[in-house]
Amino acid sequence: MVKNIIFDVGKVLVEWEPEQAMARLGMDETTVKAVADATVHTKDWDEADRGAYPPEELLARFIGKAPEYEKEIRDFWEHIGMAIYQYDYVKDWMRALKEQGCHLYILSNYGAWTYEHTKDALSFVEDVDGALFSFQVKQIKPEPAIYRTLLARYNLKAEECVFLDDREENIEGARACGIHGIRFVSYEQAKRSLREYGVEA
Repeated sequence: MVKNIIFDVGKVLVEWEPEQAMARLGMDETTVKAVADATVHTKDWDEADRGAYPPEELLARFIGKAPEYEKEIRDFWEHIGMAIYQYDYVKDWMRALKEQGCHLYILSNYGAWTYEHTKDALSFVEDVDGALFSFQVKQIKPEPAIYRTLLARYNLKAEECVFLDDREENIEGARACGIHGIRFVSYEQAKRSLREYGVEA
């Protein structure tokens, strides 16, 4: 029986649109591609989620990939919050799940700098029973260690958990640890999929 719902954050509870943020900062199409390729589309961004580097070193690494765009990279870095906003359905969905008796948890790949600059969009953290962000434990999905860390920290049984994530490889990582998984495509689709586990909210 599923008792615990584990949510990814990006593309599940919040929108993540870095290129749109860059465009809103006044960058043209060529600049957006260059800045994205130097930042969010790099292995360093994944390592930022792991908490491998301090923010100043990360920024230096990004600039080093496209020094001619230093000003724009810095601008995006300082305004990272423009890329993230909470979906309208989140608060009501969580409330309905809790009213049904479910326990709610967060498991997300998330960098420290981004976390500090997007706390308003993450207000749902106050409504869950536990949250684990990758930078806090220096582990990232889909590596098995981070799922095991979540289970151990909150004393959860894997077979009583279902994990919602927009990326199939992260779902597969959860399943490898005995956790049920649902690939998140949309709010309505996720609600339908949860019914298969006896969760109606």
